[in-house]
Amino acid sequence: MPGLESTSNPSKIVVHPLVLLSVVDHYNRVAELTKKRVVGVLLGQNDGEVVNVANSFAVPFEEDEKNPAVWFLDHNYVETMRDMFKKINAKEKVIGWYHNGPKLRSSDLQINELFKRYTPNPVLVVVDVQPKEIGLPTDAYFAVEEIHDDGTAATKTFEHVPTEIGAEEAEEIGVEHLLRDIKDNSTGTLATRISHQFSSLRGLSERLADIRAYLQKVLEGGLPVNSEIIQNLQDIFNLLPNLTIPEDAAAFTVQTNDQYALIYVSAMARSIIALHDLINNKIENREAERMADEKENEAKNASAAAVTDAAAGQTKAQTEETDMASK
Repeated sequence: MPGLESTSNPSKIVVHPLVLLSVVDHYNRVAELTKKRVVGVLLGQNDGEVVNVANSFAVPFEEDEKNPAVWFLDHNYVETMRDMFKKINAKEKVIGWYHNGPKLRSSDLQINELFKRYTPNPVLVVVDVQPKEIGLPTDAYFAVEEIHDDGTAATKTFEHVPTEIGAEEAEEIGVEHLLRDIKDNSTGTLATRISHQFSSLRGLSERLADIRAYLQKVLEGGLPVNSEIIQNLQDIFNLLPNLTIPEDAAAFTVQTNDQYALIYVSAMARSIIALHDLINNKIENREAERMADEKENEAKNASAAAVTDAAAGQTKAQTEETDMASK
C-alpha cells in the first residue's frame, strides 16, 4: 500500500471569521451564479504545529473549463499585494492559498507549486461558500509525496489536515454585530434555541452515519484498521451514559420532562400574550371608531345648526320687510 511522506506538516489549521467573510465576498463579486471558482492568498503565521489563517486577499485567476490544465494566476499582483500587506502588518506572512472548491481539482497541485515561491510549504484551504451540509465549510490540505510500493517514482498528492474556526476578541464582537443585524426578530428565543438544537441533532446524525459507513468498510475489508480512529470511537462510546442504571434513566427522564414543561409553559405564555395584544388592538380600534363617529355627528350637528340659523335669519328679514310694507 502506498505511503505518504508528511513529517513536517502542521497538525491543525485555525481559520478566522474574517477570512471566511472575505472569501464569500470575493465569490459574490466575481463568480456568483457561475461555475467559475475564485482563488486568493492566505496570510497568517505557521509555527510548525498550528497554522493561524488570519487574513486573505483575492487574486485575479482564470482557467479553461474544458481543459483544467490551462489556467492563469497573476503572480505579479500577488507579489505587489504581499509587499503592501507586509507594510501594514509584518506578522502576517503568506502561508498558502484558497479557492471555493467545493472539491479539489486536478490543477490544484500545479497552483500549489506556484505558491512555493512565497512560502516553502503552502496550505490549501477549500472554502465551501454554499454548504449543503451542517459542519465546518473549510477543508485544509498540504501537498505531500506519495511513495509507491512497486518502486515507481513518488507522486504528489494532497493530505487532509483538520481545521477549526478561531477568532480574537475583536473578531468575536464583529461577528456578534453581524449576527444581530441578520437576526430574525419574528421568531422568539425559544424558537431559535429549538432550531439550533435541531440543526445540531441533524449534524450529529450525519456524523454517526459517517462513522457507521467507515466501520462497515473496515469490517468488509475495504479500509485498513486505524487504531487511532478506533481508540477515539471507543472514547466517545465510553462517554455515553449508561441508561441501564435506574438512577441515570430517572435523571434523564426528569430532565426531559422539565424541558418539555418549559416548552409548554413558554408556548402558553406566548399564546396568551398574543391574545392579549389582539384584544387590546380590537379595543383601540373600537375606541377609534367611536371617536370618529362622535366627530362626524358633531360636524353634522354644526352644519344643521348653521342651516337653521340661516333659515331663521332669512325668515326674520322677510317678516321685517312685510311689516314695513304694511305700514
